[in-house]
Amino acid sequence: MNPYILATLLFGLGLGTTITFASSHWLLAWMGLEMNTLAIIPLMAQHHHPRAVEAATKYFLTQATGAAMLLFASTTNAWMTGQWDIQQMSHPLPITLITLALALKVGLAPVHAWLPEVLQGLDLTTGLILSTWQKLAPFALLMQTQPLNSSLLIALGLASTLVGGWGGLNQTQLRKILAYSSIAHLGWMLLVMQFSPSLTLLSLLTYFLMTFSTFLVFKLNNSTTLNALSTSWAKAPALTALAPLILLSLGGLPPLTGFMPKWLILQELAKQDLALTATLAALAALLSLYFYLRLSYAMTLTMSPNNATGTTPWRFPPSQLTLPAAVSATATLLLLPLTPATMALLTI
Repeated sequence: MNPYILATLLFGLGLGTTITFASSHWLLAWMGLEMNTLAIIPLMAQHHHPRAVEAATKYFLTQATGAAMLLFASTTNAWMTGQWDIQQMSHPLPITLITLALALKVGLAPVHAWLPEVLQGLDLTTGLILSTWQKLAPFALLMQTQPLNSSLLIALGLASTLVGGWGGLNQTQLRKILAYSSIAHLGWMLLVMQFSPSLTLLSLLTYFLMTFSTFLVFKLNNSTTLNALSTSWAKAPALTALAPLILLSLGGLPPLTGFMPKWLILQELAKQDLALTATLAALAALLSLYFYLRLSYAMTLTMSPNNATGTTPWRFPPSQLTLPAAVSATATLLLLPLTPATMALLTI
């Protein structure tokens, strides 16, 4: 892609998110979301492959549906209460509609079915943007319009953690596994959103960090399937040793960074007398952990046949930058000791 066009599209992505962040009026927020959608579609379809075009079309249709629903809900709110302000939502009907529209935009269960299909059709770099940056604007709106009835958020959160766990169990495509991982993580954030927005933000940032590391590892390995991952030890032994730790951090195992948000969320849910919700979320996390362990097992504990493709081949030095992967992987593995400092920041 022409670097000027790429720079324009990335600028559009950044501007759309910034407009949504800065807006207090629903029309302006909607405009930011639309700019976001329109800027990423050419990035999705840049490889003229049927899967990429299909993914871009599916993404456009779902985002257009979510945006139309959001516009309808905000207009209904203005009609009922005379108020366009994001912070001044008082009627339960438009609040519920807006919550569902934003859930569709980020891919929360039960309106998640588009996300694995779209992510599967993209290359890893665009997939990374879709899994991280594109979640920011809808999430900012969700945090500003917390529904009056907390049961809706808890239901969406639990459904997402369960679907994210179950959906990834029989997958062999890495991008689909990461899509289900995204659904599960967003479910965790939704569970605690109304009780501690700062904890939701911490979880979102931790999720971005871990997903960034995972995508970079897959990109450096040039792997998109489980089979390609299982032969990657021959290409990059050090990276293969690091990748299972990153995946286990994504699964939330101590003593890795990914354990911190899950631990604090379960603690907060227990404080709010939601022991059953916390138990179900913890059990759903086990489902997710299973497919991360499956990936780790495929990478490190299976030995390829000792033939020409199985032994370490002659290869060029890596042409991609390895510094971002090194920095993000270090943060993904070693930030758990900062938990007391994080908790002090959360309580300020």
